[in-house]
Amino acid sequence: MKKGMRTAVYDSGLCIEAYCFNGIVQPFPNHFHEYYVLGLVGEGERLLFCNNKKSQLKKGSILLFNPEDTHGCRQNDERTFAYRCFNISRKRMLELTEEITGKRKLPLFSRNVFYHAEIMYYFYSLHEKIMNGASDFEKEEGILFLISALIRNYGRFCETALPECGEQVKKACEFMREQYGGRISLEELCRHAGLSKSTLLRAFIKEKGISPYRYLEAVRVNEAKILLEKGIPPADVACQTGFFDQSHFTHYFNKLIGISPGAYHGIFSGIGKRGRHDG
Repeated sequence: MKKGMRTAVYDSGLCIEAYCFNGIVQPFPNHFHEYYVLGLVGEGERLLFCNNKKSQLKKGSILLFNPEDTHGCRQNDERTFAYRCFNISRKRMLELTEEITGKRKLPLFSRNVFYHAEIMYYFYSLHEKIMNGASDFEKEEGILFLISALIRNYGRFCETALPECGEQVKKACEFMREQYGGRISLEELCRHAGLSKSTLLRAFIKEKGISPYRYLEAVRVNEAKILLEKGIPPADVACQTGFFDQSHFTHYFNKLIGISPGAYHGIFSGIGKRGRHDG
């Protein structure tokens, strides 16, 4: 993998993560997060696959993923990729949404990729403020402007109905979320869901856009992030989240998050909550 610069910051006032990736070529396989992701493409082109739809990412593309939106991307040309993003937890998004709308409901955003001059301005302005250590007043004002524009243009509040085999897929997901720290076999998962192996695989991919094993990887990485945020060393986190060893853990964490577990651990334990990872 070619060298690239990756900077990660946790803003303890806003309770959000901010990332800046420059000069990277790393592909990201299909995965999901437990939080909202809002990103902006600075340079380069990529093919994005999100919820079984393909989109072209170019300079100025804004990305918006709801929790559990399945997505992955890869380079579309020889140029390196530059990308900024915010990760916003469900809890924080709920607080922001209630502040803005008066409704204590999580928004479901209707678009994953779009261009919008106002949102781009608010995004870039807030990202620069966080990276440069602006005052809490400026940053709080900035995030409210940004989320307000997102909700106004792309937000809605609704529940989605379970599709065919949706209940069985839901049971399989719940089982993996409960047992992610141990060894899980496909046979055991199918027995819990009440489906045959072939039926579960077809239904799971149709519903989630990824295989059950890829889903389990994502669950483990998301749980690992929580433990790393608490200051638990990466080696201990690897054991607690079901990975074979620290090398296996580092490989999957970097593959899905874009930085190493050690670098992520560092942004919560270092001065200024800032971490940089070159590679």
